[in-house]
Amino acid sequence: MKLWAKGYSLDRDIEAFTVGDDYLLDRRLVRHDCAATLAHAKALRRARLLTAKELADITAGLRRIKALDAAGKFEIKREDEDCHTAIENFLTAEYGEAGKKVHTGRSRNDQVLAALRLYEREALTELKVRLAAFAGAAGALARRQGRIGLPGYTHMRRAMPTTVGTWLGCFAAAARDDARFADFLLELTDQSPLGSAAGFGVPVLEIDKDYSARLMGFSKAIDNPIYAQFTRSKFEPAIMHLCSQVMLTLNKLASDLVLFSMPEFGFVTLPEAFCTGSSIMPQKKNPDVLELVRGKYHVVLGEEFKALGLAGNLISGYNRDAQLAKGPLFACLDAALASLAIMATVIAGLRFNKENCVLAPELFATEEAYKLVRQGVPFRDAYRRVAEKFRARAGSGEAG
Repeated sequence: MKLWAKGYSLDRDIEAFTVGDDYLLDRRLVRHDCAATLAHAKALRRARLLTAKELADITAGLRRIKALDAAGKFEIKREDEDCHTAIENFLTAEYGEAGKKVHTGRSRNDQVLAALRLYEREALTELKVRLAAFAGAAGALARRQGRIGLPGYTHMRRAMPTTVGTWLGCFAAAARDDARFADFLLELTDQSPLGSAAGFGVPVLEIDKDYSARLMGFSKAIDNPIYAQFTRSKFEPAIMHLCSQVMLTLNKLASDLVLFSMPEFGFVTLPEAFCTGSSIMPQKKNPDVLELVRGKYHVVLGEEFKALGLAGNLISGYNRDAQLAKGPLFACLDAALASLAIMATVIAGLRFNKENCVLAPELFATEEAYKLVRQGVPFRDAYRRVAEKFRARAGSGEAG
């Protein structure tokens, strides 16, 4: 039975359209919704709105649902619309009155927010773990081959000398800053929306939302119930922006590696196990994994902007448009988590070829100018003197 059922039937086409794929997306929220429901049930018991027996039944039922979900056997049907309805229907079928009471003082609006925040906390924590593993892989490779010289580029032209270690360190530093961003988001989302109900609080009933917040591991409950709903337009896009920042880091790394591993460069070798082949050209070994990571940045960016667009021009309070941002949130986190794991594996398998990382003389032009500066020559004069030297060398056809 639908949680909003009032004794009439919904047009089947309207039902299919409004439900969309939400009932499928919600499969990943089941255990989080169970955790939030248990906290809410304990708050209801504290408010004397549930008996001890009813709380025990609900607790047992939620434990069973989590076990079924872990085994892939908890079904969310299209007619359920979402995991919240499926869970309540299960509890009602098994425990009667206790199941009917579990939604007291709660709306699907604050219910989905609570489940999302628990899911996001878990996903952000895992993202930090994978950022650390990625940075660790970069550090390990730097310790092995970091002293190898590497041409640095600006404008897609050789510019100044650097090292493999400095190049790798760039991406490790970016990952550490991305982890700091994740820390901020974990702090920002450390607020329970449960108790805000449909966005205007719960009248008459005295349910301690701070108590349920503590039970779920939040440091506090959101005080303003309208803002609780507004956070769905702010916190979720912020998390997606972190994902786009992570993917930008990986996009830059993947772009470099596609270039550096070309035979024309040969700076680095990708293991054969990381490369796919061509269906027509027998000799080809393609860096498809790098190309896909590079491309996923743009996919994630598109999902972020989709969510930002959905959040705009809506009046305060819940609007059904918010349902359409759930898929983009999951897609962004999935892409960032998977790409971090795969790029840590890629880094661990790289081998830089010292013999190909040639540091041509022109890479040291700036260094040569600064040596003149150390001798008292004004920088602009030193700059022009060195520039003329390399111009004359190029004009004579001298190699390098």
